Amino acid sequence: MGISEALLAFLKELGQNNNKEWFTENKPRYEEAKAEFEVFITQLFAEISAFDPSISHHKAKDCIFRIYRDVRFSKDKSPYKAHFGAHITSAAKKSDIHTRSGYYIHIELGASMLAGGAYMPQGDWLKNIRQEIDYNGQDLLNIINSKGFKDTFGQLEGDKLVRVPKGYSEDNPNIELLKMKGFLARNLVKDTDLVKPDFSSQAAIVFKELKPLSDFLNRN
Repeated sequence: MGISEALLAFLKELGQNNNKEWFTENKPRYEEAKAEFEVFITQLFAEISAFDPSISHHKAKDCIFRIYRDVRFSKDKSPYKAHFGAHITSAAKKSDIHTRSGYYIHIELGASMLAGGAYMPQGDWLKNIRQEIDYNGQDLLNIINSKGFKDTFGQLEGDKLVRVPKGYSEDNPNIELLKMKGFLARNLVKDTDLVKPDFSSQAAIVFKELKPLSDFLNRN
């Protein structure tokens, strides 16, 4: 299943007319696009579940992000997101999706991606990741240095600390990984690929390549 031209056209026009008046006038188009995206994510769920049954307890609507932006602390007061996004994880509750690595899909003209990992993990999750790197760093190196990972994602991305994190020493063989504050893998998607009939299947192939990284980041 692919993304329709109508959905992409709606997002393009929303980006050009990001205001309440336009959105209200075009609310029926939004509802159609939202319903289509939910069907797409349902299909993607089925394909991911074939290799990762840990996500099968969720429904598509549980993982789709709202289109309404939180502008309270942002200089950009645009009320709506000009993209659709969903984050599929094994987390038991929607409120816990940012404590587990999973599969993120972002549909936006010129900026679509399939991604995953841990974006700025906090508290116990970051502590657990660093402990796992300290104990079994070679496992992570084997994952991110594999041909499949490099061909699909390039390299592991994420900001780094300038100094050594507390509890570790500079001579730790995995010190550069331990300094990382985020652990991200991204596969950029061309607009022309979004509309292909097999896009959901191709996305699932990318996410299957991501699964070893997610499994490592979710160890505890």
